[in-house]
Amino acid sequence: MIRSGRLTLLLGIALAGSAGAAADLVDGSYGNQEGCHYAETGESSGADFFFLLNKEGVTTAASFCEFKGDRKQVDGATKIAAECHEEGYEETTPHELTLTPESGGYTVSFPDGTRWGPLMRCKT
Repeated sequence: MIRSGRLTLLLGIALAGSAGAAADLVDGSYGNQEGCHYAETGESSGADFFFLLNKEGVTTAASFCEFKGDRKQVDGATKIAAECHEEGYEETTPHELTLTPESGGYTVSFPDGTRWGPLMRCKT
């Protein structure tokens, strides 16, 4: 019984560690004006373009990329695995996102060269 309890405890710690790996990636909410409105109210302003970066991932008007797994520091930027879900599609697409500190905010980059930002800290 003690062995089973230890295994359960170790498994719990391992799972909490991987879930918490992305949780402290950013220290608040970052976005454009519409993204910050969404962070504050939980409702879209109706804008076609909005970007919100927080500890869970990156949200836009048409997609959500949830941070998954560990991160690594590369040349002042942070690379992290994410699973992205686009509006109207059931499946998710894995990506490795790069978060680069820039002008007091962050720029989010995708492997194909797509860049979002800089996303500035929301005033909420």
